[in-house]
Amino acid sequence: MLPKLFVCGALLGFVSVQLFLMSSDRLEFYRFSQNFHTSFEISARKADDVAKQLSSKVRVLCWVMTRPLNLEIKTRHIKATWAKHCNTVLYMSSEATDFPTVGLNVSEGRDQLYWKTVRALQYIHTHHLHSADWFLKADDDTFVVVENLRRLLCRHNTEEPVYFGHRFRVFVKQGYMSGGAGYVLSREALRRFVQGFTSGKCTHSSPVEDKALGQCMETMEVKAGDSRDERARETFNPFHPASHLQLPASGKQFWGYSYYPTKRGPDCCSDYAITFHYVKPAQMYELEYYAYRLRPFGYKYRFNPAIPSNCTRDPSNS
Repeated sequence: MLPKLFVCGALLGFVSVQLFLMSSDRLEFYRFSQNFHTSFEISARKADDVAKQLSSKVRVLCWVMTRPLNLEIKTRHIKATWAKHCNTVLYMSSEATDFPTVGLNVSEGRDQLYWKTVRALQYIHTHHLHSADWFLKADDDTFVVVENLRRLLCRHNTEEPVYFGHRFRVFVKQGYMSGGAGYVLSREALRRFVQGFTSGKCTHSSPVEDKALGQCMETMEVKAGDSRDERARETFNPFHPASHLQLPASGKQFWGYSYYPTKRGPDCCSDYAITFHYVKPAQMYELEYYAYRLRPFGYKYRFNPAIPSNCTRDPSNS
């Protein structure tokens, strides 16, 4: 009888200890999960606060080069995705529509792209010079991460004559910015470009939009800025992500026109990439999802440089 009672008592004691330990583990896990959830929320909130500060401090006007035939098949997908992150958005076309587009009174066609660009910048200079600090041009197949653009621009003064993009090294001594990758002008750069055409110092020198704009910028002493990140990786990218991320079968590492040596493969592009070109409409939504929603749980990001103090300072105290 006694051995049975002993065995029953020992078994009961073991079960009680296990239940206690399980309840302690649950409590610890609960505390951990609550603390993790709270710290994750605080971290996310801080990141949002920085983005909101930059949105008011670095006001970006985005203008998209498009045409009537592309409004439904391309441009509306930009309007539904990355354009929402701009402070102001203008869609430049040959005709005014209720999309809405700004009608520039120019013909369509590749040979008219530079005239379209000239008229667009003249329009922005007349109507929006002081409603934004920086002026971004993008094609209707370009994807833009506007928050990463603000990260670049917050370290620069819009009253300095400078513009940024993916810098090519041919045709213009200081280089010029790829049209497809998009380029962004400071307020002073915009002023000087318009003055160039008003004074006659700049002309319609070529139907090749980005090259001709680069020639005018050099004439008007607007500096071609360096938009690469702290590790000398490109932020403005003239091709689709796969073209940059995949190593070519030939093993060729560099794009022929680029001003700076460029890599192809996993280290091709900045973690704070700003643009990609030749993006199809459906892929606009993919990139929007990857940029703003997809997060690997528990992953410590490999590139997390300090935020410059002038990027987070209260604009009212600047």
